[in-house]
Amino acid sequence: MDRTYVIGVAGGTASGKTTIVQIIKEYFGDNIELIGHDCYYKAHDDMPFAEREKLNYDHPQSFDTERMVKDVLALKEGRAVERPVYDYAIHNRSKETVTVYPKKILMLEGILILESEALRDLMDLKIFVDTDADERLMRRITRDMAERGRSVESILRQYRTTVKPMHEQFIEPSKKYADLIIPRGGKNTVAIAILKHYLKKILSGEEEE
Repeated sequence: MDRTYVIGVAGGTASGKTTIVQIIKEYFGDNIELIGHDCYYKAHDDMPFAEREKLNYDHPQSFDTERMVKDVLALKEGRAVERPVYDYAIHNRSKETVTVYPKKILMLEGILILESEALRDLMDLKIFVDTDADERLMRRITRDMAERGRSVESILRQYRTTVKPMHEQFIEPSKKYADLIIPRGGKNTVAIAILKHYLKKILSGEEEE
């Protein structure tokens, strides 16, 4: 198989990362494989649910990034991997896995993927989705209430205690590593069109000329 191009898409919570990645995936279909950093949250089987609920899920140490790096390396070498599955309902890793096969383009998505030097070193293109903090908070409240059944109070409490401090300490500084910054997330249709054009060139082999 031709060499795999790895594209990293980072940014703060509810910045529009997933929206952009999904648009790209729908456009290119089976030519692209996606892997989310969130799938690699560490397992805490020995910890009761009440304790798992209190963990700081926005800190780099919450992720098994070492395993993600190994999986990306395997995919780049043409080998399939068993990607872990994270269950938000129980705040723990599921017993199931998903088989991921090598593709020409591999997109990595997550709030902290540019914070990790090991992951950055595997990327051919590093993208940071930059969205206003107030907009991100409103999106997160809407998302977590609708998709995760959480109250506004719990969302704001988590935002104040972990999400905002971790964004300022780890996520925002990682923007300096980006090759491309996309403001306004999925609403930035011009930037998405440019990204599509770039990926078309990769798939056609033009980028090697």
